[in-house]
Amino acid sequence: MRIIATAAWSIPKPVAQRFSQQGSGLSRYASVFEGVEINSTFYRRHKASTFARWAEAVPDSFRFAIKVPKEITHARAMKDIAGAFDTFLEDIAPLDRKRGPLLCQLPPSLKFDVDVFAPAFKAMRNADEGQMVIEVRHKSWASSDAFDLLKSYGIDRVLADPAPVWAAENFGEPPKYIRLHGKPRMYYSSYTDAEIRSFLDLSASQGWCVFDNTASGAAIDNALSALEIS
Repeated sequence: MRIIATAAWSIPKPVAQRFSQQGSGLSRYASVFEGVEINSTFYRRHKASTFARWAEAVPDSFRFAIKVPKEITHARAMKDIAGAFDTFLEDIAPLDRKRGPLLCQLPPSLKFDVDVFAPAFKAMRNADEGQMVIEVRHKSWASSDAFDLLKSYGIDRVLADPAPVWAAENFGEPPKYIRLHGKPRMYYSSYTDAEIRSFLDLSASQGWCVFDNTASGAAIDNALSALEIS
């Protein structure tokens, strides 16, 4: 089953009537969508009890994609991350089987360096066997060495739009995770139905399609359109 989701679960007033009128914001969101991407974990830690509460608020089939903390990706720049990554996993453990992919988004300045990323990915895989996806933003990642390293650790590449590194034609198989940030104005611009359909046609049948153009409220509108199209 393809999961169509947004980054976070804010429901703008103009579409509020399309969701359940009962329960928390998350439970109302989950009355329509099968998954959500949690971005707040990038900025700060949450208590394990918070994740437990979120897990209880959604149906059994619902899944959470979770963004890896910036302490790991940005502050540490993927060096000496084992301890911080273990702490992150402990925090999110209450999600249990409702946990979806872990999203690792690297800063634009972080180049591909096998001496950095091989031990980082090894530490991550020693700690966790679940799905991991990575969104990179430095051109050095457009290399066969980078592809090979990601493949060896079973880490899926994210197809982002706009695509700073990996365009759609760079994927030999349907991408398992698509992040749509909006263009021409990132985080604000809305997508047309034709554009949404083209991304859905590209995506893996069991993959994720996440709308991150949340700043203007376009994400929910676009995700609702995607549900109708798919």
